[in-house]
Amino acid sequence: LASFLPGMATMYVRYKQVSALNPDKARIIRLNKVGLTLGWMSCFGLCIIANFQKCILYYIHVLGACLTFGVGAIYMLVQTILSYLMQPEVHSKDIFWIRLTALLWCCSSIVSMFVSSVVLYSGLYGTNLVQKLHWDPQEK
Repeated sequence: LASFLPGMATMYVRYKQVSALNPDKARIIRLNKVGLTLGWMSCFGLCIIANFQKCILYYIHVLGACLTFGVGAIYMLVQTILSYLMQPEVHSKDIFWIRLTALLWCCSSIVSMFVSSVVLYSGLYGTNLVQKLHWDPQEK
């Protein structure tokens, strides 16, 4: 709950900011509403991750991770597109490039997380590794 409500509030403030700066542009208003919905879905994923531990309810935890990271990356994509559409009237290209850099960093982190998870669960390092919480130095 400590990350859910501030995240929702931050995304709502961004939604209202874009709406106030572009009141007559239907395409931006529509994309802004999609962005708000995606952002709130991503925040809901944080609640799922926090409330359903990986070692107890694995699939629900993964669902929350997909909502948080996957939908969160799509939210970042929408905000990057909005920044592109709002230039140069509202702000400079610098904001767009900063958002694009953050989006690319996020996507590369998601790919790294996915590849690491596939390697971890491949069975090469033991069959009971998923439930194991502590590493024993004698193991691989």
